[in-house]
Amino acid sequence: MRGWAASLALALMSGAGPAAADTSYEILDFSQLDGWEEDDHGAALAVFLETCRDMRDMEWRAVCAAAAEQTDARAFFEILFRPVRVSDATPMLFTGYYEPELRGSRRRYGPYQHPLYALPPEAAETQFASRAEIEEQDLLEGRDLEIAWIDDPVDVFFLQIQGSGRVKLPDGNRLRVGYGGKNGHEYRSIGLELVRRGIYQPHEVSADVIRNWVKRNPEEGAELLRHNPSYVFFREVSEVPAERGPLGAMNRSITAMRSIAVDPQHTPLGAPVWIEKDGETPLNRLMIAQDTGSAIKGPQRADIFFGTGRAAGRAAGRIRDGGQMVVLMPIQRAYALVPGL
Repeated sequence: MRGWAASLALALMSGAGPAAADTSYEILDFSQLDGWEEDDHGAALAVFLETCRDMRDMEWRAVCAAAAEQTDARAFFEILFRPVRVSDATPMLFTGYYEPELRGSRRRYGPYQHPLYALPPEAAETQFASRAEIEEQDLLEGRDLEIAWIDDPVDVFFLQIQGSGRVKLPDGNRLRVGYGGKNGHEYRSIGLELVRRGIYQPHEVSADVIRNWVKRNPEEGAELLRHNPSYVFFREVSEVPAERGPLGAMNRSITAMRSIAVDPQHTPLGAPVWIEKDGETPLNRLMIAQDTGSAIKGPQRADIFFGTGRAAGRAAGRIRDGGQMVVLMPIQRAYALVPGL
C-alpha cells in the first residue's frame, strides 16, 4: 500500500476532507475498552513485533525490546502502555481495504491483453500523458515496460486505485506488484461520473456495479475509465512472498484483520490501536497501525485491512461504520500528551 491504502469505496465516490483542528487527548483505563479481555493479545503482539523494530523513538524502541521477551501478551500491553483516546470534532469513521488478486500472465496471449506498466523514466520527472493519451495512442508499447498482462481492463483500473496487488499466473504461481509512480494527473471519480450521467444513484455505486456496467457496455465502459486521467505505474515486489501480506507504509508485510491504515499525523505508525467498530458486523480488536492512505485523515479515522482477493474486497467494501479507536501509548508518552497529569 505504502501511502495508497485508501478504501476503494471512498476512492470511487469521494476525496479526503480537511483535518479538523482542536485535537484532544484523554487517558482511559483498560477496563473501559469494550471486549479487551476477550481479544487474542498474542496475535496482536506478533503483528506488533513485525514493525516495532523500525520505530525510531527511544520510548517505542524500549517497549519493542521488552515485547520480544514476553510470554504474557495481555500483561505486556497493560503494564507498558496506557490507552489514549485522540479525538477532534470529526466523528469516527471505519472503512475497509484489501489487496486485489488479478488473473494474468508474464507474456501477452489469449485473454491476457491488458498491461501493467512500469514507470517510464520521463514520468518520474514531469507530468506525463493522461490515461486517454496513454491508451489511445499506445504511448508505452514497444518499450519493454510491461510487468504482466491481465485478462480484465477493469481489474487493471481498480488495481491502480488500490496501488498494489497480486497476479495469479497460469501455472499457479503468483506475482506481487506495488505502487511505482503515477502520471501526475488528478484522480476523477468514475462512480461520480456514472451518477452525473443519471445511470445510477449514489447509493447504488460499488466496484461490482461499475465492473458489470463496463462489461455490458464495452465501448462506453472504456470511455468511462478514461474519464479518470490519473494513471498508476507499478513495480514488481519480489521480496515479499506471495503467502504473506502486501507491504504497508512501514515497508513490512501487513496482516489481515490485524493491520490498519491511519493518519500518521495523529497516530504513530507501528502503534497498537484498540478499535471498537459499530455497524452490522461489530469488531472490537487490538490492531497495529502499519499503513497510511490518501483518504485517511484525522485522529478518529482508520482503514481495516481485510486481506487478499475478491472475497476480502467484498467484505472491505461493506464497511463504513462509526465507533471509536484508542491508541496505546508508552506510559511516559501518554501522560506527556495530557496537560495537567
